[in-house]
Amino acid sequence: MIGDLGKMLMLLGAALFAGGALLTLAGTLPWFGRLPGDIVVARGPVTFYFPIVTCVVVSVALSLLFWLFRR
Repeated sequence: MIGDLGKMLMLLGAALFAGGALLTLAGTLPWFGRLPGDIVVARGPVTFYFPIVTCVVVSVALSLLFWLFRR
């Protein structure tokens, strides 16, 4: 039981580290979030931005990653 808690805390820490690294590197990847197919509507002072293609790419990458780790 204690070992399971330790593993869960290590996974949570690794996920937080990966998320922090991704947020830190997000500024150095200018194409990330600006892929062709992402929806941008700018009308006057209001801009609506929905990165649908970026969401699909991230979803496929995470699905592949989880599938590989499950095996």
